Amino acid sequence: MILIDLIAGTRPNFMKIAPIIHSMDKEWGDKKNYNYRLIHTGQHYDHNMSEQFFNQLDIPKPDINLEVGSGTQAAQTAGIMIGYEKVLLKEKSDLCIVVGDVTSTMACAITAQKMHVPVAHVEGGIRSDDWTMPEEINRLLTDSITNWFFTTSEFANKNLVKSGVSRDRIFFVGNTMIDTLLANMQKLKKPDFWDDLKLTPGDYFVMTMHRPSNVDSLERLQKLLYAVAMNVDGHPLVFPVHPRTQKQLDDLDNKITNMHYVAPQGYLEFNYLVKHAKGVITDSGGITEETTVMSVPCLSLRENTERPETVSVGTNELVGHNKKRLFQRCIKLHPGVGKREKYLKNGMAKQRNESYNEFRNLLGKNQTVSEGIISNESYP
Repeated sequence: MILIDLIAGTRPNFMKIAPIIHSMDKEWGDKKNYNYRLIHTGQHYDHNMSEQFFNQLDIPKPDINLEVGSGTQAAQTAGIMIGYEKVLLKEKSDLCIVVGDVTSTMACAITAQKMHVPVAHVEGGIRSDDWTMPEEINRLLTDSITNWFFTTSEFANKNLVKSGVSRDRIFFVGNTMIDTLLANMQKLKKPDFWDDLKLTPGDYFVMTMHRPSNVDSLERLQKLLYAVAMNVDGHPLVFPVHPRTQKQLDDLDNKITNMHYVAPQGYLEFNYLVKHAKGVITDSGGITEETTVMSVPCLSLRENTERPETVSVGTNELVGHNKKRLFQRCIKLHPGVGKREKYLKNGMAKQRNESYNEFRNLLGKNQTVSEGIISNESYP
C-alpha cells in the first residue's frame, strides 16, 4: 500500500488541504492500494484557529497531532521536525504533501527529505522577494528540496522555471483555497456578535493583522491601528484578533471607539464578515485571494505581495504603512467586479483537478512516488 502524509498546521493549511482530502476520498474510495494520514502539527493551538476548521470544512480528525504548541519560530521548527521524524521512524510514508508557506510546511519538508521521503508542495513557487518575512524563507527552503510542485498561478510557474526547476515537475492545478471558498459560499453564517454590534452589510470594515513587521513593535502597531481607524470615515472596524496580535494589544492603552476586537472566527463566520464588508484591511496574503473572488475591496498593509495576481487582476491594493496612501484608497473603495472573472479563471483548481492521470504516470516510472493532487496539464 502506498501511504501519503498530508501536513496541516495553521488555518490557511486547513483550507488548502480540504479539497485534496475530498478528492482523494472520492477518487480512491475503498481502494486498498492507497491511503493517507492527516498530520496536524499543532502550530495553531487556539480552538478557533485550528480544530473548528476541521469541523466546518468536513475534514476528518487528524490521524496524528504533533501538539507542538506555541514558541519561537526556531522552537516550533525544532518541535515539528522532532515530532514528524518520530512518526516516520515508526512508519515511513511514500510521499509528504505540504501546503502553503508556514513553519510546518518547511519543517516537515526538511524532515521528509532527510528520511528519503519525496515531497510535493501545494502552492509552490510564490514569491514576495522579501527576506524579512518568515514565510518567504519558508518558501525558498521548501521549494529548494521539493520534488513536485502544484502551483496556483503563472507567476508561480515562472518563478520556479527561473530558479531552475524543470517543467515536468510543475503541475498547474490552480488554487485549492478558492475551491474551499466556493464550496462553502452557501454555508457562510453570521458570527454571534453580528446583532450585538449592529452590523449591516456594506457598512463596516474587516481588519486583520498578524505579521511580525506590523505587530511585534508596540509603537508601530498602535500607529497602524489609529491610522486605520481615522481613515474609515467612522465606519465600524471588526478586528478578529490573531493570538500573536492579542499579546501586544494587552499591553496597549487602546481606546478606539469604532474598533471592535473579537476572538478568532471560524471559517464560515469569518468569510461571512468578509463577504458583506465595505472593505478589508489586512496584512494577510490568503485573504487577498478570498476578497478578490468575493469582489470585496482590499487594502494590504504591506509593501509587497507574493500574490501579485490579486493586484493585477484582483481587488487588492498595496498601501504599506503610508497614512496618506491609506486615506486616499479608503475614500475611493469600490468593488472590483470587473477583475473577478479573470482571477477565477486562473484560480480554479477543481476544474483541472478531477483526474489523477498525470501523476499516476509518475508512479509507473518510480514506485516510491505516491499520488497527490493532480493536474490534467503540466506547465507548458
